[in-house]
Amino acid sequence: MSKQKVLVTGASGLVAKFCIAELIRQGYDVRATVRSKARVEATRRGIESAGADPTAVEFVEADLLSDDGWDAATAGCRFVQHVASPFPLKNPRNADEVIRPAREGTLRVLKAAHRSGVARVVLTSSIVAVSLPWPEAPAGHVFDENDWSIPERPDVTPYVMSKTLAERAAWDFVNATPGAPELAVVNPGFVLGPAPDGDLSTSHEVVRLMGKGAYPVAPKVGFPVSDVRDVAVTHALAMTHEQAKGQRFLSANGFLRLYELGQIIGKTLPDIARKMPRGEMPDGLVRVLAFVDRRLNAVKPELGFPRPVSNAKAKELLGQSFRSAEEATVAASESLRKLGII
Repeated sequence: MSKQKVLVTGASGLVAKFCIAELIRQGYDVRATVRSKARVEATRRGIESAGADPTAVEFVEADLLSDDGWDAATAGCRFVQHVASPFPLKNPRNADEVIRPAREGTLRVLKAAHRSGVARVVLTSSIVAVSLPWPEAPAGHVFDENDWSIPERPDVTPYVMSKTLAERAAWDFVNATPGAPELAVVNPGFVLGPAPDGDLSTSHEVVRLMGKGAYPVAPKVGFPVSDVRDVAVTHALAMTHEQAKGQRFLSANGFLRLYELGQIIGKTLPDIARKMPRGEMPDGLVRVLAFVDRRLNAVKPELGFPRPVSNAKAKELLGQSFRSAEEATVAASESLRKLGII
């Protein structure tokens, strides 16, 4: 019996590299998309660093903003893991820079998967499609898969809008289209764990900046933390588990404030502990500085808004276990040190 083929989109990204490595270890044939074949060799090295032999991975060119290549990419595939989506460190000047690739690209992939007879698509969404911003949530509310962010709010960032609107569009498409592929969605948090190479994700870039002393004080914001190795496992489980169809899964474990993240990095790498944030910035000052600093503008809606989340569904339905937020941070720190980045 021939091995089942899986398409993974956005192969050069952090999560996709680990998803591909996990699929290889489980014995699947993998086809992967890149925007340019010039990135293939670097991506192969990253997949190898993520723990699998990438020799047999088939790479094809496809862009989320173009129809070209998607029918060929999905042809013959049993499953699709649609991971590709932009994640900026700071708010773009034009929100469409992230919204269009996310929403239009998701629909482009789903439509191609439908035409190719793909059985199930696993969409990489985000925790921000679940828990931001919702200041009306009751005190102590723990967010789960039943919660949705509100992209229509005026203070929502382009990234939150992009992930929420893309996931909404995906559910609308499969619910309205006869014969559409089954859909399962994975909602990771702030993805840490080991960096496989120097092509840093946005989350690892935050660790790098902290290691360079870029945050002498930190805004009072935090995030649910995911280990990229766990996120890859969630994708694989959601792809094949019978009860996963039509479901969302939060793939995160623990909540860290930016200041706490710095303390873990400093404990892991004592020689740069002095470069970690020495305290937290008053919310009022963050709001003022957000007018001139797009990084602060991106986190402004989260001030005073803790977002604890539950991963009980993934544990109970998929049988998954998760690494702690501290373990994910330690792995990120050690990998950036090994790469000579911090």
